[in-house]
Amino acid sequence: MFTGLVSQIGRVRSTSDGGTRIEIETPSQYGFTEGASVACSGVCLTVTNHGDDWFAADVSAETLGCTTVGQWVAGTSVNIERPLKVGDELGGHMVLGHVDGVGAISARATDGESIRFTVEAPVEIMRFIAEKGSVALDGISLTVNQADAVRFGVNIIPQTQRATTLGNAEIGDQVNLEIDPLARYAAKAASSDLE
Repeated sequence: MFTGLVSQIGRVRSTSDGGTRIEIETPSQYGFTEGASVACSGVCLTVTNHGDDWFAADVSAETLGCTTVGQWVAGTSVNIERPLKVGDELGGHMVLGHVDGVGAISARATDGESIRFTVEAPVEIMRFIAEKGSVALDGISLTVNQADAVRFGVNIIPQTQRATTLGNAEIGDQVNLEIDPLARYAAKAASSDLE
């Protein structure tokens, strides 16, 4: 489990085996161990090998099919978050690293010191996204400002612009989306009540 608070930006150093093996450089020693979980732009991956400033992970066909990982090449920047430990502050929201789908940035505008993004998302995901609710974009915990049937808006404050890849995101960029797990279970409970 993660919180959606990115700790650093890593960079893909290589991909191999058709994208099913990825090596990611990290700017500082992270003390990775084999078998550890790490969120990479919102995708929970398992460390299979590591060095002082890098780690490797294997990627399944399922992950390649429902995330942006298949688009990653050497040099791609990725948001890195270590898993939550018992006793850590839950500063964002519960993020599982189980990406629900891919959205696309359809608008970017300055809003005071923030950047306001509009993201188009698959309809089956939009039913779980509500104004003032939470959503994870490339692993970043964000508050939804507005939502309709096919798109939603979020504001990226200066700190998030500096500490994550979203500061450089542009119109047309694709992002990994994870809905708030609480919304998923609430929808499941509501549909069960109707049966």
